[in-house]
Amino acid sequence: MVSFSDIEAAAVRLAGHVLATPCLESRTLSQILGAQVFLKFENLQFTASFKERGALNKLAALVASGVPVQGVVAASAGNHAQGVAHHAQRLGLRAVIVMPSITPSVKIERTRGFGAEVVLHGESFDQAREHALRLAEQQGLVFIHAFDDPLVIAGQGTIGLEMLQAQPGLDTLVIAVGGGGLIAGIATAARALKPGIEVIGVQTSRFPGMVNAIKGTSHPQGAGTIAEGIAVGRPGEITQAIIRTQVDDLVLVDEGDIEQAIVMLLEIEKTLVEGAGAAGLAALLKDPARFAGRQVGLVLCGGNIDPLLLAAILERGMVRAGRLARIRVAARDAPGILARITALVADAGANIDEVHHQRAFSTLSVQSVEIELVLQTRNPAHVQEVLARLNAAGFESRAY
Repeated sequence: MVSFSDIEAAAVRLAGHVLATPCLESRTLSQILGAQVFLKFENLQFTASFKERGALNKLAALVASGVPVQGVVAASAGNHAQGVAHHAQRLGLRAVIVMPSITPSVKIERTRGFGAEVVLHGESFDQAREHALRLAEQQGLVFIHAFDDPLVIAGQGTIGLEMLQAQPGLDTLVIAVGGGGLIAGIATAARALKPGIEVIGVQTSRFPGMVNAIKGTSHPQGAGTIAEGIAVGRPGEITQAIIRTQVDDLVLVDEGDIEQAIVMLLEIEKTLVEGAGAAGLAALLKDPARFAGRQVGLVLCGGNIDPLLLAAILERGMVRAGRLARIRVAARDAPGILARITALVADAGANIDEVHHQRAFSTLSVQSVEIELVLQTRNPAHVQEVLARLNAAGFESRAY
């Protein structure tokens, strides 16, 4: 298993090689959620993820052991891959990384940029891991597990040390869970420093493997998630054992909760996180009453998000906030009618993004046209104001 002394030893190995990231209160999120919310900015690490802590602790211990090493191999959706690749390069070790074929291109290219040999295999982390184990046997490489390894877990536990050193008043930690390495390490450290602290794990509802294993539930597994960093179908054995004794509860969040959290962190904190990095905040957004009045620590565990995915999330966030709206306006198909409609929209203070005329695919009379507008608006009330202006002018309009 993993002890507090293992985590202290890991902190010594990591000193000067990974960033002791800030753990700061978000005053705005605290006001919104009714709790003191503290953010641990692990997305500021050189590889933009906490994963390099565990990877470095394992690699440094391997080198210090004096055992000859031909190289290392790891399976990862991206963040563990970058951590292993970066520190293997620093330590002069050959690194082979097996990644699922669905891994975002930004993570693949960054991993290659650290000098690793990247092999794309399978549609999931579990398939990539099986292939990495085969390569380890065939080529005599040391397999570096992404989470189910005591040295990796101890490395991740240094985050818990830093959080409670920076913010000793924390009484609740809400941590993302995939295979369980992050929460296992943090919970071990936190329990040693502050036995009464509450530790809560968060999984995406599409990959509830740890929740099912610990709670005996049978939530179905989905095919994909925006939180690919915690999309683990089969959780670790070592991590399960630690979580059973050290973690108070596990909760599930939906894709929409994670999307909202990503947008809020970008808008409010001006910090970029990937889906897994937003899971903790998603849990608070989903059930704010549970955390009201508490001092809650969240780990922004990664910031490697595909730019195209981010663009889609931001656009969907604008729709949810009523800042991007789609309306339909029915009107007689006559010269100048579009000019009248756009003038009314402008007078209401909205900006037009897109315009589509629909004649053939419409149930209106043949002399009429259905005009579809995508508008930039301030909020849902502003959308209703635009519709009221159009309806008052005799145009039948509605949002959809």
